Amino acid sequence: MSQQAPAGAGEGLPELALRRYLIRFDTRDLPLRWADVLVIGSGVAGLRAALEAAERGTVIIATKAGAEESNTRYAQGGIAAAIDASIDSWEKHAKDTIEVGGGLCGEDVVKTVCREGADDVRELIRWGAAFDRRADGELNFAQEGGHSVPRILHATGDATGLEVERVLLAKARANPRIRFLEHAFCLDLLTADGECQGALVWDHSQGLQVVVARATVLASGGAGRVYRETTNPAVATGDGLAAAFRAGAVLEDMEFIQFHPTTLYVAGAARALISEALRGEGARLLDRKGVRFMKDAHELAELAPRDVVARAIVKRMRETDDTQVYLDMTHLPAEAIRARFPGIDRLCRSYGLDLTRDKIPVRPSAHYTIGGVAVDMNGATTLPRLFAAGECSCTTLHGANRLGSNSLLEGLVFGRRAGAAASALAASTVGTVARLSIENRYDATNRTEIDIEDATSALRALMWREAAIERDGAGLARALERIRFWSSYVLPSVFAGPRGWELQNLLTVAWLVASRALVREESRGAHMRLDHPERDDRRFRVHSKVKAALEGERVLRLEAVA
Repeated sequence: MSQQAPAGAGEGLPELALRRYLIRFDTRDLPLRWADVLVIGSGVAGLRAALEAAERGTVIIATKAGAEESNTRYAQGGIAAAIDASIDSWEKHAKDTIEVGGGLCGEDVVKTVCREGADDVRELIRWGAAFDRRADGELNFAQEGGHSVPRILHATGDATGLEVERVLLAKARANPRIRFLEHAFCLDLLTADGECQGALVWDHSQGLQVVVARATVLASGGAGRVYRETTNPAVATGDGLAAAFRAGAVLEDMEFIQFHPTTLYVAGAARALISEALRGEGARLLDRKGVRFMKDAHELAELAPRDVVARAIVKRMRETDDTQVYLDMTHLPAEAIRARFPGIDRLCRSYGLDLTRDKIPVRPSAHYTIGGVAVDMNGATTLPRLFAAGECSCTTLHGANRLGSNSLLEGLVFGRRAGAAASALAASTVGTVARLSIENRYDATNRTEIDIEDATSALRALMWREAAIERDGAGLARALERIRFWSSYVLPSVFAGPRGWELQNLLTVAWLVASRALVREESRGAHMRLDHPERDDRRFRVHSKVKAALEGERVLRLEAVA
């Protein structure tokens, strides 16, 4: 794969003034916590990293809400692993991953995750994960879009993430070397002497406090809440992505956002994910006239890769002048469907819908942040002493389009690898980290009256309209102009709580997504440009990397990285 920067990558990049909250501190002025390794986030990647790091030292897990609240908890689709040697192999899994990834998968990363991931899943089973089994007691593997053989494990049909979270969280809580700091919002990463030294966090009971660590693992999840329509929980506001960017770490492939094709579309309902495992069991997609349209869109029909299905749905909604399409399971055995997907069955029934009798209204929603903080094979970022794993990172496993059910697997593999590398670095560090000195960059009187909820809603609607499944240059330019204007008064403002800080982070992430989408003048994987509908390998078969350039130690701007 070409390693050259795409044409125009450093030309005409939009700029946006950002500020860090507190770059340096006098630790005498704030409550201080200490650990060998700080893990930010309590999803699959964060918990697995903490468990691995605790083998060698002390760990603090700082999490924005309760420890059980993360994107992992809501993952229905399953976890892919090449365990059944009679039909599968890690080589087959790697081949499927690369084929879906649109030419941008890091092949060494793919091979490593597919090879090591099977053992990591076996370990999870040894720890007590109860994945679904057949009547004969053997693991029950399902097949989903993009996978050539059945290799997807589920728990209780549609509660896989919840089961993974349960097992890892119980093991972490039982480990005496791991402490939890719950309901602790990470405002910024601490840096001194060009290295990450921990984080500045805030909670309701103690306010601002400093967590100092010899190594930090960022596992804060994605940024789906930057869009109006999303499957992500309220915590997914890109806080870790924005903090890493402000601290100077390189971010990669931020234009690639995966949209899940089928989320429940009922007035007043949260955009709950309707797992593609239903399509794996034989569910069909129909338009308002009852026409099954996916057979004409792709040879795999409903089992086509997610980006193909999502775009086909948007196209059919436009052609039929409708706001949704319909998922039809009425031809499948009713009791088997209810037993296989009890959570989805309960969800639909709460809105007066019966999976076995009614056609379920669905449409795409933002689901997974493919890009993120650039990392190496051990989860190390470009900022010394900072590691990243899970959805906030970009390992290049997914390329331009994630193969379904690979995200939990990636979290296990890279969580373990990042935790091991972070703890090894911490153990090799002599003495304490660099002394932190005082410097408060914010004028506490700089307060602007801002309706946070209104501004957040406006941003999410803008991103859904101009930078979602289908994009074009004019729309992205309009989005960037609006984001710059809102940011001119929101980013310099001082807020007293998480909702304001989330708005600042969402603006930062939106700017990164839209600016990189504007530069990538092609269509590839999850990135669809209506004004550049063809894939352009000559110019754009390359990863998109950016970092923040500090100007006058106060203002940050976007800078392309070759």
